[in-house]
Amino acid sequence: MVSVKEVPANKLVFKLKEELKKVKELEPPAWAGVVKSGAHRERAPEQDDFWYIRLASILRRISIEEMVGVPRLRTYFGGRRRRGYKPARFRKAGGSMIRRALQKLEAAGLVEKNAKRKGRKLTKAGQKLVNKMAYEVSKE
Repeated sequence: MVSVKEVPANKLVFKLKEELKKVKELEPPAWAGVVKSGAHRERAPEQDDFWYIRLASILRRISIEEMVGVPRLRTYFGGRRRRGYKPARFRKAGGSMIRRALQKLEAAGLVEKNAKRKGRKLTKAGQKLVNKMAYEVSKE
């Protein structure tokens, strides 16, 4: 059995992205292509399929950490904010896009809320999908 940690992240995210495009419930919202992903960004994403890349990356993070909430994902997707002549500082990513992505993944049945603790975890279907893609990447 191949672990998610054993395969290159960029190849796994690309494979997951292509698989998530086939799921009807994961259609991108109308605003997904025009909003910035956080205060540390200067412009909106330039990739056409940024929404699916973010969904795939979130699935990968949840499979690695087993349980994750919006605040931890905001920190993970955050980055350096350029402030002109002042030194750059770290800023978290926007929470709205991450929250909506998690809600869409829940509607698709890939992620579920944990009843005991705050946060979300993968369902059996989500874990199966991530493991299948990790295996396919390891074969290449």
